[in-house]
Amino acid sequence: MLLLALLAGALTACGSEEETSVIEGEPLELDGLLYNVQLTRFLNPADVEDEAYLVGQDPPPKGKQYLGVFMQIKNEGDDPAVPSAQFEIRDTRDTTYEPLDTDSEFALDLATPIDPDQSTPVPDSPAASGPIKGGMILFLIGESSIENRPLELEVHVGADSGEVELDI
Repeated sequence: MLLLALLAGALTACGSEEETSVIEGEPLELDGLLYNVQLTRFLNPADVEDEAYLVGQDPPPKGKQYLGVFMQIKNEGDDPAVPSAQFEIRDTRDTTYEPLDTDSEFALDLATPIDPDQSTPVPDSPAASGPIKGGMILFLIGESSIENRPLELEVHVGADSGEVELDI
């Protein structure tokens, strides 16, 4: 009986652990918020379709490209919560990239608290109404890192962190 109780407890504990490493399209749960990368793609400043994503950005320096990570964040908790603003992209050689400041109306709002059972981008915003249905975090990536895939988006929330393998 004791052995069965221990085994049942171990199985229950395994099923309740949060997944801290997911692939693009799967939610990453950290501190009551679900971070779900909808799409990752390179952005071209010379492309009319990408102009709105790159408002205020200079052309990328030689050997670099803009990368947009589009996501939704949902509050699964009971209280309002502010999403993390600490993201970085890491390649297989441990080269890391920090997000850029952006004036794009498609940028993910990371400063406004999300109410319980609500998400960002908020409905009827340009990001939520756009073709991707997610807010953007903008990065400037070295072309050498493009060859060192998979790239991972790391999300840091206090002492916790999680990773999303990006599909590019």
